[in-house]
Amino acid sequence: MKNTPSDLRILSVDIGGSSVKATILDSKGNLTMDYQKVATPKPANPDNIVKAIKTLVKDYPEYDRISVGFPGYVRNGIVKTAPNLGTDFWADVNFANQLKKALSKETKVVNDADMQGLGVVNGKGLEMVITLGTGFGTALLMDGHLLPHLEVSHHPVSKGRDYDQYIGDKALDEIGEKKWNRRIKKVFKILKTVFNYDYLYIGGGNSDLLDFKLDDNMKIVTNADGIKGGAKLWQEDQHPVTHTAMATPTK
Repeated sequence: MKNTPSDLRILSVDIGGSSVKATILDSKGNLTMDYQKVATPKPANPDNIVKAIKTLVKDYPEYDRISVGFPGYVRNGIVKTAPNLGTDFWADVNFANQLKKALSKETKVVNDADMQGLGVVNGKGLEMVITLGTGFGTALLMDGHLLPHLEVSHHPVSKGRDYDQYIGDKALDEIGEKKWNRRIKKVFKILKTVFNYDYLYIGGGNSDLLDFKLDDNMKIVTNADGIKGGAKLWQEDQHPVTHTAMATPTK
């Protein structure tokens, strides 16, 4: 007998520049186990990432579906860019298909900030999610529905530098936390002006380094919150955008 949506157990995977994290969720997005992680392999090519995921989940309980948040532009489960893993490795790789072959489960792959967005928003108005980590991730949702992904991180922001170059990990290491925070303040002003969001959620490891008071409609969220978005990808009432990345196992 097939599982109904309320019975589904979803393996939710978050691929980052420094680590690959995974947990198993119920259909409502509740964690059924603590999420665990392994270091992102080097080189971070598709084969090595698949091996890392298989190693990470080999002793996990049973699951029915797989949701993956990937750090790059993804369309219909096919990776187009992966600036922090190596676009040369990933361009036009059908990662949803690769992973479903490796683990024999239906798989959906979306941008990591998009998946985090599904996990943290309250579903009211225009909500924006950003991640401050190896690079700069963004997602936009309207009334809880995921909007088409925009690679805001690659838009020039200062002296020909894009957001990844301006406020990513490398910039933080080069300029230090004090100057990095000044840059973040500038970025927040730009986002507020350009997107006119109702609420802004801030995730990623470097969000812990913010040293200034946030506006009332801004909130820091955790990776654990974001990984819950893996369940939302399988909810029937979600916007069709979230249903474009499924790969079903071959029989």
